[in-house]
Amino acid sequence: MSLLEDFAAALLAPDQACPAGLFSSNGADPASRFAVYRNNVHGSLINALATAYPVTLQLVGDEFFRAMAGCYVQACPPGSPLISEYGATFSGFIQGFEPAASVPYLADVACLERLRVRAYHAADAPALEPQAVLQQLQTHTELGTLHLQLHPSLATLDSRYAVVAVWAAHQTEGAIATLNPWHAQGALVLRRGLEVKVFAIDSGSVAFIDSLNQGAVLEKALAHALEASAEFDLHQCLALLINQAAITHLSLEHKVSP
Repeated sequence: MSLLEDFAAALLAPDQACPAGLFSSNGADPASRFAVYRNNVHGSLINALATAYPVTLQLVGDEFFRAMAGCYVQACPPGSPLISEYGATFSGFIQGFEPAASVPYLADVACLERLRVRAYHAADAPALEPQAVLQQLQTHTELGTLHLQLHPSLATLDSRYAVVAVWAAHQTEGAIATLNPWHAQGALVLRRGLEVKVFAIDSGSVAFIDSLNQGAVLEKALAHALEASAEFDLHQCLALLINQAAITHLSLEHKVSP
């Protein structure tokens, strides 16, 4: 490996010796200076995770979280110079982190918090005015062939636990006392202006929105939603998307003549 590669590898391995070839311009011991720098790098990455995952931290406490985050830093070094992108795989790491098994919904809460970070940094896109969307839905004769393009910040999460309720309980003082995390719940995350919003939705709505995001026309997205939940309410789900300015474009599917 090159000196640069040795340097990067040693930064993330606390038990690894200072790379050969380093020197200090003021005559100080390179190993001690490198140890300080390594500690600063580790601390900065752990702090970045704590900032991005505040509810995850609260669920397990600061000491446990920082120990877990330290293991993650060693296993998953940054792949981008953008600190906001670091920790994208943290929820998956938590899922396999045995000491966290006593909080089974921890990984899903972390996933929700990652979606919030992603939504905040997502691209801007002008949304259609609610009245314009309603007008097009009312005037099109072949609604099933409509494509609905959704805002770039929008994402969903389908959880076996009440992940939105857990997250919301940590936003309001005293709400934790009435929390019941042991039921399935979906989440819709999107940004409106500079505010990232989180909504609890059912599994049918998750399937419907995911299908739209994958390019399915309205008819096919509805079919997927009803497969996920026979109680899916199309009107309610569309109303949520329209009212939250989540629809950026409407178009009809172009069929190719034989």
